[in-house]
Amino acid sequence: MAKPDVRIGVVIPAWNEAERIASTVQAVRSIPSVDEVWVIDDGSTDSTASQARAAGARVVSLERNQGKGRALEVGVHACPAEVIMVLDADLEASAVEAAALLPPVLNGEADMTVARFPRQRPAGFGLVRGLARWGIRRLTGLTMESPLSGQRAARKEVFTAVRFAEGWGIEVALTIDAARRGYRIKEIPVNMTHRETRRDWQGFVHRGRQFAAVARELIPRLLWRGGPECSSRG
Repeated sequence: MAKPDVRIGVVIPAWNEAERIASTVQAVRSIPSVDEVWVIDDGSTDSTASQARAAGARVVSLERNQGKGRALEVGVHACPAEVIMVLDADLEASAVEAAALLPPVLNGEADMTVARFPRQRPAGFGLVRGLARWGIRRLTGLTMESPLSGQRAARKEVFTAVRFAEGWGIEVALTIDAARRGYRIKEIPVNMTHRETRRDWQGFVHRGRQFAAVARELIPRLLWRGGPECSSRG
């Protein structure tokens, strides 16, 4: 793909990702169309910030951990690019696959693209994914294969038009709020990989918290069904 006329930036929220952030940043920077990479260090207690900076990212460090939603909001407002990709910090080399998210946005085929990961055995028995998929379909009519995917691309105006949820409900909130404002959302198949939640007690607790976070975003939206309807069915 030829270098587009618009400036493209990448925003990566990161919390204690010192082992993975450098390879993720390096992979993203290898995408020819990417102009800048911003890492929002969400109060890490390890060397995430220094590793990201050494890999070539611009780093904004939050004094304390404030959650993924707040970190993304800070990053989107800090990044001056016209088109922004938001990516997870633990993608490592597979982050180069994010290049596939750009063409539909740049060509006007979609307002927001979402990475659709390869089908895998659902961690946590798929309860969180199932809740997210059901809520998005109920509220927008969209059927999302990867409703929890944090890998997205959109023009900056799309991100700034929606409310950034706190915590792990951010992806579901972004999809619903963007769709209900009439933005066209399209899933793009990618071969990305990232750290999976383990099927142990710690993983169970994590999935439980994630389930609660998604529910907190869905409940008020289900109770208040007003606002623009989705203009796309994907």
